[in-house]
Amino acid sequence: MENLETKRNIPRDLFLHLLAIVTLYWSSISFVTLVWQFINILFPDITDIFRQGGSLIGYSSGLIRFHVSAIIIVFPVFILISWYLNKIYKRESVVRESKIRKWLIYLTLFVASLVIIGDLIAIINMLLGGEITIRFILKALTIIAVAGIIFGYYLDDVRRETPTKLAKPFAIGSIILVCIVVVSAFFVVGSPASARLAEFDQQKVYDLQSVQDRIVNYYQSKEKLPEKLADLEDSISGFKVPVDQQAGRPYTYNVVYIECPTTNTANCPPKTLVFELCATFNKSSQQNNTTPKMMYPVKIGEVSQVWDHPAGDYCFSRTIDPERYPPFSKTK
Repeated sequence: MENLETKRNIPRDLFLHLLAIVTLYWSSISFVTLVWQFINILFPDITDIFRQGGSLIGYSSGLIRFHVSAIIIVFPVFILISWYLNKIYKRESVVRESKIRKWLIYLTLFVASLVIIGDLIAIINMLLGGEITIRFILKALTIIAVAGIIFGYYLDDVRRETPTKLAKPFAIGSIILVCIVVVSAFFVVGSPASARLAEFDQQKVYDLQSVQDRIVNYYQSKEKLPEKLADLEDSISGFKVPVDQQAGRPYTYNVVYIECPTTNTANCPPKTLVFELCATFNKSSQQNNTTPKMMYPVKIGEVSQVWDHPAGDYCFSRTIDPERYPPFSKTK
């Protein structure tokens, strides 16, 4: 009867143990990634930066949001599955001694060992190369700490015939650490409402970039600026002028007329080559640390145009350089 019971529970045992190991790996990866992002914030490096909202910052809020979302879902599953397995172990000791469990645990010990060994090799290699930094040391120590804790816990557990007494302290300590990391992440990326406002601002910049490109193309084709944004619409290409999705109204476009001074008019640009694109932003670009979806800024004049903006109404002034963007009729 015992053999029949064991056979009947093999699919259940495989499912629960495999799910526990997978959620453990996933939670560990998300935890380490979040800690690494915090280290990037505390110790920024100009060689490892992201362009976001026209600003350069040392972390990816999109990456933080993804792994916060993952750990909020995956880590509780790991805790619940581990708790349920411990209940099964008390009822059915044969499950604890099953080959499925031991194979997965030894696989975990193998992976943790490789991670620790590889991390130590990387540290020594960087040290010998004279490129060791505080940021690298902290990231390496994070991996060693996480892999070491997992290795130590499961090595102790697999040697025992009964569940280890470290299970409860391990679970409580893990929950505390994960909660600290998740709460800290919300301070970095802001609340969901704040993130939505940032996404609106990002979309506005993306729309204005698209419109700006169309205006430059319009000038090169017709050797003049459009009088209104509706002139940019093209039934053949299917281009339609985007609107402010948050406010539900068109963006503001102005052709700026610049009067040349009576003297030194050589550097005065033609009055019809200056235009403004305006929008209303929820927050300044420095606050909008969202994952970049926009294109890189294009060059309209001699200087690369950026898209930094304050909160509220703001207009981006652009002057087209005819030498950089000559009309198509003059390039034939």
